[in-house]
Amino acid sequence: MPRDLRQLPKAHLHLHLEGAMRPSTLAELAAEAGVATPPVRGYTSFGEFGMQYRAASALIETEEHLRRVVREVVDDAADDGAVWVEPHFYPPRYAGQLGAVEEVLEIVIDEGERAAAARGIGCGWIVSALRDFEVDQAVDLARLAAKYAGSGVVAFGLAADEALFPPEPFAEAFAIARDAGLISAPHAGELAGPASVYGALDALGARRICHGVRALEDPALVERLVADEVVLDVCPTSNVMLAVVPSIEEHPLVQLLEAGVRCSLNGDDPLLFGPGLLAEYELVRDTMGLSDEQLAQLARSSLVGSGAPHELVADAADQVEDWLTATA
Repeated sequence: MPRDLRQLPKAHLHLHLEGAMRPSTLAELAAEAGVATPPVRGYTSFGEFGMQYRAASALIETEEHLRRVVREVVDDAADDGAVWVEPHFYPPRYAGQLGAVEEVLEIVIDEGERAAAARGIGCGWIVSALRDFEVDQAVDLARLAAKYAGSGVVAFGLAADEALFPPEPFAEAFAIARDAGLISAPHAGELAGPASVYGALDALGARRICHGVRALEDPALVERLVADEVVLDVCPTSNVMLAVVPSIEEHPLVQLLEAGVRCSLNGDDPLLFGPGLLAEYELVRDTMGLSDEQLAQLARSSLVGSGAPHELVADAADQVEDWLTATA
């Protein structure tokens, strides 16, 4: 019998809060609002995907709605065997509607802490800027994230289409975040190639890169990722559904691991892509043929690359070894 992947301690580092909403919750929020449930499939481009994401997010209209989504995202992570969950969150989406931007961030921090404590796991937040908004907003968000560093926020991110908006203009925002001790975790190497990854490393000081799979197109870049111990937060199903790679079988995860690149495994937006954290682990084992050692390697990288407290990381890393050495 194969080892139970639910029992493998791991961190979920690359998921977007609203994109991790349960489909049943989306349907209930739509019914409450008296509207049809927004579609979460059938997009043919990243732009259409973004429209569906925003339509789902728009149904979060009250503080209790937002707290419910946070609780359920934490619960789902715990159910999948995560000991730490680190969602991306864009606070301005609810500013005004649910209070000042600081109040919105405090809502998710508070509910995340409560929900995680109830499940015996940890939760930290990535304040994520959007590259299709003004750079000044990203600077303001970095200052906000810095204010809550050590108080719920552990990283600073950058999302939206990197093919249209390169990372370099956001250097000031990421410098503010890094100075506050936050992990630099921008998106790169998904919709754009190696140049976007170089930009994330050089201009933003990235220690984790969301996706990053197109780094494989540049062998020198792969060598740099290995040497600098940068973690790629990889999401195979997302990459297939957004046509970054043609199929799961052709996904470069195995090549990245064999090259020595540290990778974590993640769901990205389970609402729109389908699999959650555990399902992604099962998928790469069943479809890519990853060994238990490679799966444990993914879990280790997720823990070490996270913003979790050192004690949690050390304890979970020991449990990974226990999982690996236990009789299957």
